[in-house]
Amino acid sequence: MRGLFTCGILDTFMEEGVEFDGAVGISAGACFGCNLKSRQPGRALRYNLRFAGDKRYCSFRSLIKTGDIYNADFCYRKIPQELDPFDYETLKNNPMEFYMGVTDVETGKALFPQLVDGCDKELDWMLASASMPLAARIIEIDGGKYMDGGIADSIPLEFLQSKGYDRNVVVLTQPRNYVKKPNSLMPLIRLVYRKYPNFVHAVAHRHEMYNAETRYVFEQEKLGNVLVLCPEAPLGISRIEKKGSELQRVYDMGKRIARERLDEIKEFLSKG
Repeated sequence: MRGLFTCGILDTFMEEGVEFDGAVGISAGACFGCNLKSRQPGRALRYNLRFAGDKRYCSFRSLIKTGDIYNADFCYRKIPQELDPFDYETLKNNPMEFYMGVTDVETGKALFPQLVDGCDKELDWMLASASMPLAARIIEIDGGKYMDGGIADSIPLEFLQSKGYDRNVVVLTQPRNYVKKPNSLMPLIRLVYRKYPNFVHAVAHRHEMYNAETRYVFEQEKLGNVLVLCPEAPLGISRIEKKGSELQRVYDMGKRIARERLDEIKEFLSKG
C-alpha cells in the first residue's frame, strides 16, 4: 500500500496532461500504474478506499483458502470487469508502452512482459508481478513460474534505458536515505522455496541489488538523466493497510510532492 503514494503522483500527471512514451511498474507499481495507460486518474485510490477492508479483497482467510492474501479472482477479475471497470479500450489505443516486472522463480532473473490490451494472460503477468513471497502463490504462465518482480529488479531504470528511454522520472516509495536490510524471513523462505535455489538466492541478495539500484538512480539524477520523486520520510503504512484515512494520507502526500515539483517535471521532460 506504499503504492498509493505513487498513485497520487501518477494522478497528478494525468490531471495536468503530463504524458510519457513508456513506463515500467513493479509489484504494486504494475497494479496501480496500469491506470496511467488507461488514463483513469483516481481509480486506484477509489477502489482501494472501497475494498481495502473487504475480506474478499485482502484477508488472511483468503491466504488460507486460496494461497493469496490479495484474492486474485476478486482483485484481477471482479473489480476491473464489474465493480470498478478498467478502460480496456483506452488502454489498447494508448501508444504508451507499459511493462510489468516479474521474477522467474526457476532462474531468479527478471522479465518484463508488456501490457498491451489487458487480456487474461497479461493480467496473469500483473498478478505475478505483485505476488509477494509467503503471501501469494507462484503464478504459472506458459510453463514458466513467476513471482514478485521486485525480487530480481526493484528499480528497473536500466531496463527502460536499454529500451531507448533516456530521460526518466523515477518514483520511489522510500525516502532518499533509505537503505534496505537483509530479509529477516530467510529461514522460512529457504524452507518454502527450497525447490527453487536461484529464487532463494535472489531473495537473499535482494537488499544488495536494491541498494545498488538506488545508488545508480541517484548517479543518473546527478547527470541530469533522471528526475526522482520520493517521500521526505518513511511513509509509515502497512503493506496491507486497511484504514481509509491512511490510504488517503499517503496518496495525498504523493499528490502534494508532484504538484510542488510540477514545473520542474515539465521542464525536465521538455528537454528530452
